[in-house]
Amino acid sequence: MRGASVVGAGVAGGTIGGMTELVGLADVRAARDLLAGVTRTTPLEPSRPLSAALGGPAWLKCENLQRAGSYKVRGAYVRICRLSEAERSRGVVAASAGNHAQGVALAAGLVGTHATVFMPVNAPLPKVAATKGYGAQVELVGNNVDEALVAAQTFAERTGAVLIHPFDHRDVIAGQGTVALEILEQCPDVKTIITGVGGGGLISGMAVAAKALRPDVRVIGVQAAGAAAFPPSLAAGEPVRLPAFATIADGIAVGRPGEITFTHVRKLVDEVVTVSEEDISRALLMLLERGKQVVEPAGAVGVAALLAGAVQVEAPVVAVLSGGNIDPLLMLRVIEHGLAAAGRYLRFTVRCSDRPGQLASLLGEIAEHRANVVDVEHQRVNPHLRLGEVEVALSVETRGVEHSDTLISALRASGYQVVFAAEA
Repeated sequence: MRGASVVGAGVAGGTIGGMTELVGLADVRAARDLLAGVTRTTPLEPSRPLSAALGGPAWLKCENLQRAGSYKVRGAYVRICRLSEAERSRGVVAASAGNHAQGVALAAGLVGTHATVFMPVNAPLPKVAATKGYGAQVELVGNNVDEALVAAQTFAERTGAVLIHPFDHRDVIAGQGTVALEILEQCPDVKTIITGVGGGGLISGMAVAAKALRPDVRVIGVQAAGAAAFPPSLAAGEPVRLPAFATIADGIAVGRPGEITFTHVRKLVDEVVTVSEEDISRALLMLLERGKQVVEPAGAVGVAALLAGAVQVEAPVVAVLSGGNIDPLLMLRVIEHGLAAAGRYLRFTVRCSDRPGQLASLLGEIAEHRANVVDVEHQRVNPHLRLGEVEVALSVETRGVEHSDTLISALRASGYQVVFAAEA
């Protein structure tokens, strides 16, 4: 599904079937007034690698540097701030894999109400700890955000707590739309805005502001191919639930678009494309190495789409880095995966004769080609090996795809049987 896309229906106002009124520019501007002194105007940083790849100016909107590590506090604060005193007294409840959880916890503390947050049992530990650190009570329930949301809704019905939906509410959409107001001020000549999409709250609000102020700006959404609910929903003309979904981009792993957000995306967003896990890994690695930006997988999918050529864009382009709350353990795995996807990290097995000096000879040849051996395992006992044969499993760092290909070709030319995991 890499590069798969669905084009939206174009810009329009009003309602669909008289049911869902679009959020307006006035709503987004009012949200910005509420957020004054609460959220930061995050920086817009130039990206040389993206500019070189696209042949024109490319910028990164660094919402990974926002309070609580993502844009989510914008919508959460606007929603909670507009509750009545009676509603605040009952507390608020939310469901999230992490970023909305932290946004709600922070916003609730600022407004002065209690927050209970339901998070999937596999939610990253740093996100769970941060949510608790902002003062929220955390309950671990279900395997994904959708299941946690069901638990949150049940809790709201039982206790009277106000549900702060992660994306499907007008106040939340209006709050997230303030990101686009900043972009248009920071980059007045922007032609394309691209961002990740989960439930659709961020892109809905951004599209409202962008299309009202600059109808010529293209607004593009990106989903992980393993959790892409919008393409089939747009094709069907209504929100469609995925039977199953999985991706390293947990922040946008949502199985069904919201009713309100679907309306906005269908009416205002120009295109929705998908990227692979490898695309995301490569983008994270580039952002870390070249951009010095710590970004979570969900926050990097816009950059991933640009690097992978999954969408044709007109520069200047602004890619939103929507969050930076990444588990350090996941970061280690993603870096390794990104290096492998870029051809800079190889794992392979060599079968050779079991004689003195053979391992030293193998390692010497790898060294001659200026590759760095990270890990080596020498194994003699394997039912698949012939008598007098050994197997050497290697992890090797290289300088890229061409260097890797040269190394493997040289080893095979020297008589070594080189086998990759996928070929075993």
